[in-house]
Amino acid sequence: MPGLRAGGAVSAQAAEAGAGSVVRFHHLVVRPDDDDPDAVIVGRPDLGEFVELPAVCGEVIRLLREGRPIADVEAAIAAGHDVELDVADFVDSLADLAFVAEIDGRPLPGPQAAPVAGHFEGVTERHVRWVFSRPMKLFWVAVVAAAALTVLARPSLFPHHRDFFWSGYTGLSVLVNTAFFSLVASVHELMHLIAARSLGAPARIGFGTRLHYLVVQTDVTAIWGVPRRHRYRVYLAGMASDVFLIATMVLAVAYLPLPGLTEALLRAFILTTLLCLPLQAQIYMRTDLYFVLRDLLRCKDLFGDGLRYVRYLLARAVAPLRKPGSPVTDPTGDLAVHERRAVRIYAVALALGSSVTLTVFAFYGAPIIVSGLTNALAALWAGFHGGPVLAAVDAALLILVEGGIQVLFVVTFVRTRRHWFRRSRR
Repeated sequence: MPGLRAGGAVSAQAAEAGAGSVVRFHHLVVRPDDDDPDAVIVGRPDLGEFVELPAVCGEVIRLLREGRPIADVEAAIAAGHDVELDVADFVDSLADLAFVAEIDGRPLPGPQAAPVAGHFEGVTERHVRWVFSRPMKLFWVAVVAAAALTVLARPSLFPHHRDFFWSGYTGLSVLVNTAFFSLVASVHELMHLIAARSLGAPARIGFGTRLHYLVVQTDVTAIWGVPRRHRYRVYLAGMASDVFLIATMVLAVAYLPLPGLTEALLRAFILTTLLCLPLQAQIYMRTDLYFVLRDLLRCKDLFGDGLRYVRYLLARAVAPLRKPGSPVTDPTGDLAVHERRAVRIYAVALALGSSVTLTVFAFYGAPIIVSGLTNALAALWAGFHGGPVLAAVDAALLILVEGGIQVLFVVTFVRTRRHWFRRSRR
């Protein structure tokens, strides 16, 4: 989810409004800022566009929504707040953000980018609010506690690395376990979407990349329109569903008379789901726990500000090699004291975590992938020339899964970073 934009950061004038103009807005969320009593959050959920503005601007929007002309609103603000505010200019700024629908009955052009359509739009708040009700929370606690006690009583139920290879054919195990992972990821992201929808916010699921990872992620930018204490529900919904899924399968393996293959598959499913949880602790990427940390630290764009600070430190390190007259400016200088401190500490975690992760991938992950695909290609080639057929099929499955993941990663990486390539061609 992108960070909140600061108020006043607008571009060229998008519409003209006069003293006698009457304004109609699109559906806007206007709520008090969680951290600043003198500020409000204003945004358009269907665009995922939110800004932080002085509190008086919220009063301006309220008066304009009543259908009062701009001149009347200016007079009311001057009398009630002792502030001289150019409301016409403010309306033009909001129009530039695509917050204004009409001025004097004339529709304004839409935004450059069409509103982001949420997935499963037929699912409304009243359909899913019950998922986060108190009885359901108590049910979740009961199931998870029962599974935990069962594992304590029967330690053999705790997942083991051998559970991953439930079949003698590596390619088949990888294929099925990848399907398990895809199912877990889908449920995980669907829970983020449901949690956002339970708060009346639209959400959309799609692919993304984090360092060398291909990920499924949910765009829940619109939850900036709800207070912070409710946003944690959205951030933690995916991990809560993972834990519940693990607990349910552990109880099934422990107490149901299952055939050997079914139990082996369930154990592989448990292990696959369990391995997903530690990834969320990689807070130097935009994981679920990163967003929890960002809100706990009261930072609006912890990752973005941290990344800019890392670049600043690198630029300062090479400053002696730069041309004279090329100043290096600290990007955290304008942040609040608590936010500046948090960003600088987080920047260290971001730099170290990313460096370690990429180094491990370069020396271990990438060679394993290349070696595995090379061996699979050799087995497939041998299968076409009289070698074992089952080994060739197994190799083909491995190529299909791992090769498909890498191709999808490249496609997603290019698609989500088109602006980089456009900029490099200029």
